[in-house]
Amino acid sequence: MSSAQSGGPPPLTWESGLEIKPVYGPAELEQSGGSEAIGQPGEFPFTRGIHPHMYRARPFTMRQYSGFGTAKETHERFLYLIEQGNTGLNVAFDLPTQCGLDSDDPMAEGEVGRVGMAVDTLADMEEAFDGIPLNEISVSLTINGSAVAIMAMYFALARKRGFELATLRGTAQNDILKEFVGRGTWIFPVEDSVRLVVDTMEFCAQNAPRYSPVSVCGYHIRESGASPAQEMAYGLAIASAYLRRALERGLDADRVARGLTFNFDIYGNLWEQICKFRAGRRLWAKMLRDEFGVTDPKSQQLRMIAGGGGGGLTIEQPENNIMRGAYYALASALGGTQTMALCSYDEAYTIPSEHAAKLSLRTMQLLIHEIGLADTVDPLAGSYFVESLTNEMEGKILEVMADLKERGGIVGGIAQGRVQAEVNRHAYERERKLQAGETKKVGVNIHREEEEQRAVEFHPFEQAQADQQLARLTRMRAERDPAAVEQRLAALEGAARSKINIMPAAIDAVEAYATVGEVCDTLRGVFGTFVEPIRF
Repeated sequence: MSSAQSGGPPPLTWESGLEIKPVYGPAELEQSGGSEAIGQPGEFPFTRGIHPHMYRARPFTMRQYSGFGTAKETHERFLYLIEQGNTGLNVAFDLPTQCGLDSDDPMAEGEVGRVGMAVDTLADMEEAFDGIPLNEISVSLTINGSAVAIMAMYFALARKRGFELATLRGTAQNDILKEFVGRGTWIFPVEDSVRLVVDTMEFCAQNAPRYSPVSVCGYHIRESGASPAQEMAYGLAIASAYLRRALERGLDADRVARGLTFNFDIYGNLWEQICKFRAGRRLWAKMLRDEFGVTDPKSQQLRMIAGGGGGGLTIEQPENNIMRGAYYALASALGGTQTMALCSYDEAYTIPSEHAAKLSLRTMQLLIHEIGLADTVDPLAGSYFVESLTNEMEGKILEVMADLKERGGIVGGIAQGRVQAEVNRHAYERERKLQAGETKKVGVNIHREEEEQRAVEFHPFEQAQADQQLARLTRMRAERDPAAVEQRLAALEGAARSKINIMPAAIDAVEAYATVGEVCDTLRGVFGTFVEPIRF
């Protein structure tokens, strides 16, 4: 007999497919798997967090997504965010840069600097990071398809300014497999794209051990329609694929695993997000130990950035997003994040304004200094409800991963379009429930307000900035040594064809002021481009 038939509350099921009971106690916890895997903070399997004292010893890094227009405008925003208290930078790039196109490419028209910073040559990176101590501040580069070119520029910049690569702290998103699932800024075929990711992993393991060359981004898979359990399952499967390819090159498992980080989404049911993080952290530690032979506890840790959740924001009643963001930040902190990149209330429809970005930063600061989120480690530990659902969430994630493995694995599944089809199916079902009112959304399908069209503040697109970028690119091409550029691009092509690590040749090329487009065109000439499979 169901709870509804017996006079109890109606059934409740989370988006991941877990049925939630009205009350939890010792019996429910034991039935879910017991409490043995809770452990202690900073100890395997890290259910309660990867550090013994977590935020009590060191608060989460506060990092905000920023970058627009030219390097000059982005540099000004960087300085503003640092002045306001940001402890890390999260750099956005415009679509031409993400797609490996120069600003004067015909396909770039109308997009230069629109949704992020336009980068054509090393000169742009030099201006964007002018005066910013790269060996002191953590920098995240949100780049994927053209990651080789942008990472090469970042390393070349550090080298030119006298910083040892071994001192650099930061992250490149550089997760191309999720691009095929969740965003679409791919360039090269799947297998060649994975090869390039592993090249960066090998280079960093040998030359920049404190720099994380890959941030596996379940975030975008979730934003594209996946459930929280699917987000975690696909993210862990993608990370496993990169790690496995790196080990095939003879790299040390402990060293390479330490360079993998994760970027996860946060919107939706508060408890579902928290249990997702606790279960994923535990599962990843067990996978690294049991499947890959990783023995160093520091390498077994799932380090993550969480706090974004643009898919949960709405253009309707946008001030509600301020409250949503506060709860996203709460879930991120209670879930044990290392870095929080909280979305701003206006991200539902524009690049964040300075005002919105400051509110998000103040939200994170309030959690630490006023609300008490740094007082003690994992305050939810031992909760019958949270521990039961952490166990059940781990089971659900494993269920998704087992199905994925049975169908040939994540790389083949993405190359053939099966993973994309499953995410699209779930996205359709989620939208159907929203349209039908089965999933409640304040301001969208409940508590709506009939009002006149409201004026909202959009981030301005300045054509003059795009014109300045094109002029700068023309000037750089005239001033650089064309013979040196040609020679170094030829060396890059040779590295790509010979299957040796291309990162040294890429750094040499961008040091001669080869452009992002030239680097990517060179690689296109070797690998070709990805053609999306037709799905019915």
